[in-house]
Amino acid sequence: MPSITEIEQEIIDDFDFFDDWMEKYEHLIELGKELPLLDESEKSDDLLIKGCQSRVWLKANINNGKINYHADSDAIITKGIISLLIKVLNNQPSQDIVNAELGFIDKIGLKEHLSPTRSNGLVSMVKQMKIYALALAAK
Repeated sequence: MPSITEIEQEIIDDFDFFDDWMEKYEHLIELGKELPLLDESEKSDDLLIKGCQSRVWLKANINNGKINYHADSDAIITKGIISLLIKVLNNQPSQDIVNAELGFIDKIGLKEHLSPTRSNGLVSMVKQMKIYALALAAK
């Protein structure tokens, strides 16, 4: 299993391939389309991430000390963003998730190309993923 840092580097390399932000947005949308859908029954209010402009549902469980995430969103760009985060953090040890700096976000220029509300949503998604990792590891 590649480490968080190795996966981040893969994403940086993927995004370097694109010349402009329109192509990067299209890539983000494609990633969002690849994210497995949550069942409608799983889209409950207690799984909604607070602080996101769009509706984003995130659930997590722990399996052999590794955290698994599943998410969905009603906005395609947001879905792409959460799928990127899942790609990096999924199936990693909880302590690695909690300690992850996630420098790839700045390196691919994601934050600077998002609206302020989406940027805040990104921060909320990362925060919620780390909270789940902590909570599940503590059980």
